[in-house]
Amino acid sequence: MPCVHHLLTSRELMTIELKKFGTTLISRQTGRESFLALQPSLKNIGKTDTIEIDFNGVLTFSPSWGDEFLTPLLESYGEKLVLKNTQNLSVQATIEILEKSIRKKFRKI
Repeated sequence: MPCVHHLLTSRELMTIELKKFGTTLISRQTGRESFLALQPSLKNIGKTDTIEIDFNGVLTFSPSWGDEFLTPLLESYGEKLVLKNTQNLSVQATIEILEKSIRKKFRKI
């Protein structure tokens, strides 16, 4: 199971480095498996905590993988979820597709 990195600031910040799940994130099945592997780490998320998804190092990011991984996180954690390092065109295009299909916006930094 990939590592999830925790940083302490004035509030708890959980950083999830997607490259630990791979640099080519394309299939619905592996997106679902990655989301399920992350579940134990999410059990201790507090009311003021932030979940940061870091796309640094991700080369390819498909809507199928993103829908299985990001959509349930957004639905469960809403404003607590923040996307970071989304400059890659594949990442940008997938986020845009997901936002249109679920009719919700992701917070990006």
